[in-house]
Amino acid sequence: MSKTAPADTFRSLHAGPRILRLANGWDAASARLIESLGAPAVATSSAAVAWSHGYADGNHLPVDLLVQTIADAARAVSIPLTADIEGGYSDDPALVEETIVRVIDAGAVGINIEDGGGAPEPLAAKIEAARRAAERTGVPLFVNARTDVWLRKLAQGEAAVAEALRRAAIYREAGADGLFAPGVVEASEIRNLVEGAGLPLNVMARPGLAPADDLEVLGVRRLSAATGLAHAALAALKTAAADFLETGDSNGLWARSDGTDYNALFR
Repeated sequence: MSKTAPADTFRSLHAGPRILRLANGWDAASARLIESLGAPAVATSSAAVAWSHGYADGNHLPVDLLVQTIADAARAVSIPLTADIEGGYSDDPALVEETIVRVIDAGAVGINIEDGGGAPEPLAAKIEAARRAAERTGVPLFVNARTDVWLRKLAQGEAAVAEALRRAAIYREAGADGLFAPGVVEASEIRNLVEGAGLPLNVMARPGLAPADDLEVLGVRRLSAATGLAHAALAALKTAAADFLETGDSNGLWARSDGTDYNALFR
């Protein structure tokens, strides 16, 4: 298979008419399980990957562990894989470019890269670096530019939309393929982003967000589970481990299993 084919497939998933429901894993097992459920693509969650290696989210994960995680997940699946690379793990666009080359070589055909609520110009320079990395590798990388206007509470209401659209224009000019606005939940704000961004809009699953079908009507092209699946998985682990440690009940422990042959997923 051409190494551009998965990237082209992933890009086409943003064209509609259906919204791309993107589940975020954190290792080869979670990625393969997501694929087995019929997902057309799989993503990593930067927070979940960091937690799985014993690091806090927020550009603390060593790049070598990031790249190895992507390589492991890509080896385990046959669907397109997109990777959350936080802020690129450097303020130097040249270093970010080298990291993105490694991420592409590991098997990713898309990335999320974020402004962290800082000024938009540094992210624009990193997006340009991502475009250079894509040209070097020959992979038409999908660059999803994340703005943290809502997560960092940089503004509220119409002012938040205006600031996000200002940033979207800068990121689009730099070569971004999509806009990710985590934290936005109000339908009117989402509609204004869809109409003004000039890029496919990605939103993040949060309490208060409309169902996927309603988001689709608003024009949202991508809905990310983000850390939601990791939180759900860790909550289940916490409950099961606490019960077992307290009771030592083997029957109760195994009653939680749904009987899936996980070993078969990797044959």
